[in-house]
Amino acid sequence: MSQLHETVEPNVVDEEMLRQAVEEQGPQGQAGRIAKEEGIQFEDVRHLRLDFRNILKIDHLWQFNTLTKLQLDNNIIEKIEGLDCLTNLVWLDLSFNHIEVIEGLDALVKLEDLSLSDNSISLIENMDTLVNLHVFSIGNNQLSQLDNVIYLRKFKNLRSLNLSGNPVSKDPCYKEFIAAYLPDLAYLDFRRLDKETREKALAKYHYALEERIHNETLALKAIQAKKKEEEELQQHKAAFVELLNGPQLFDSMYAEDTEADKLAYLPGVSQLVDTYKSQMMALCVQLFELGLEQQRTRDEDVNCFFECTCEAVQDNQQVAADMISDFERARRDVMAEMQRTTDTQTLMAQFTRSSEETRQLRDTLMSLELTLSDQLEDVIKDFERNLSDMVAVFIEAAQGIFAQCRDLENQHNEKLLEISMAVLEKAAKNELEEDTPDEVRMLCVDKDTVINAVGASHDTHLVKIDNREDELVTRINSWLTTLIKSIHEDEVARNRKRISEIHNYIDYVMDQLEDMNPS
Repeated sequence: MSQLHETVEPNVVDEEMLRQAVEEQGPQGQAGRIAKEEGIQFEDVRHLRLDFRNILKIDHLWQFNTLTKLQLDNNIIEKIEGLDCLTNLVWLDLSFNHIEVIEGLDALVKLEDLSLSDNSISLIENMDTLVNLHVFSIGNNQLSQLDNVIYLRKFKNLRSLNLSGNPVSKDPCYKEFIAAYLPDLAYLDFRRLDKETREKALAKYHYALEERIHNETLALKAIQAKKKEEEELQQHKAAFVELLNGPQLFDSMYAEDTEADKLAYLPGVSQLVDTYKSQMMALCVQLFELGLEQQRTRDEDVNCFFECTCEAVQDNQQVAADMISDFERARRDVMAEMQRTTDTQTLMAQFTRSSEETRQLRDTLMSLELTLSDQLEDVIKDFERNLSDMVAVFIEAAQGIFAQCRDLENQHNEKLLEISMAVLEKAAKNELEEDTPDEVRMLCVDKDTVINAVGASHDTHLVKIDNREDELVTRINSWLTTLIKSIHEDEVARNRKRISEIHNYIDYVMDQLEDMNPS
């Protein structure tokens, strides 16, 4: 870094630099002076030039959240950073800097035009989120691997690419390779790719492209399958029955069962466990399907509630808006008439009448809001009661199925204990088969050892079942409490805001009217 900056004084983007840049690029003359006096709002700036300022570090751009075009070329920037808040950026120029790594662009999902020319970049990477990229200029860098260009195949909207001046551009296959692997590209190094070049490129790389497309198709299918799986898991979590549509609960019971492997050597236990697993899975699937069905019912109820309350609020606001509109038309006529009136008594009568009409409007608007608030309060209470009943029904049904799971575990435990005792009796009489595993012989040392092993296994299974039941009940109750609380809080906030709006409007009208008070 020291050699790069020996002849220049490095700068960091700060508030003063930004304000100066905005003023320079804003209106000039009288308009500029007025804008400066009123204060320049960074959040209103759309285009910003910060070129030729010896900038070393990008910073303080968080206020420019509506910025669409940013020029940072011809500086001494070494690292792409500080751009995360510029989510509306469409055009970005970072050319003629000292950047070595492409990074820090993840948030710029709307970016269409990106220039990184004349830097020291050796690898095209870390651009996956730039799905809208149309123009990419990275000429005069250190790109040397032709295969690295294949990375750009993911940008289906890319139409113009500049790689001139990179070592890779000297490759004899350069133009044909890019034409083949980027079939949607229209311009390469500022020249249109002609039909002849494309045909020649496709013929040359036909087989390699087929393999590439095949692999990309497989990868895409894998990504889509994973995405679908994740979406389904989120849906199942929303129903509070995730990982209950198969053997997951059963497997978790045995995953922490340290005695299971030993007991599995007992004759007949393997078949017993298989039967137990299928029966447990059937109960879990029953619970899973119940959860999804209940979720659909809850969602319908919740959506209906929000649609109805939103419609009621909108209707109420429209009635109020119509009242205010009629009042405003009449008020403008009255104010104009009062301005023309010279007789004090007449003016006083007009003032008194207008004041009374304003107070009547206030009372009407307040009454309208009070009626709506009372109605919404009743609707919320009904919704809370209905939703609570639905949740209670689901919990009761779920607990019933979990009780069946425990009964099944108890039955399994009894059968396992019977088998263990039978084997223990044979061991005591030295009637075990010669090929009996050592694990069985060690287990059958005495009665306490067998009973403890079976009991420990049983306890582990019951804890897993109990924990899953507790988790379901706790989470759905928490969901219900949070939802109802947020609905109440939102309604209180809406009511306060509406009352404040009415008071502010009435105060505004009364202030204007007071200016006409003849007394």
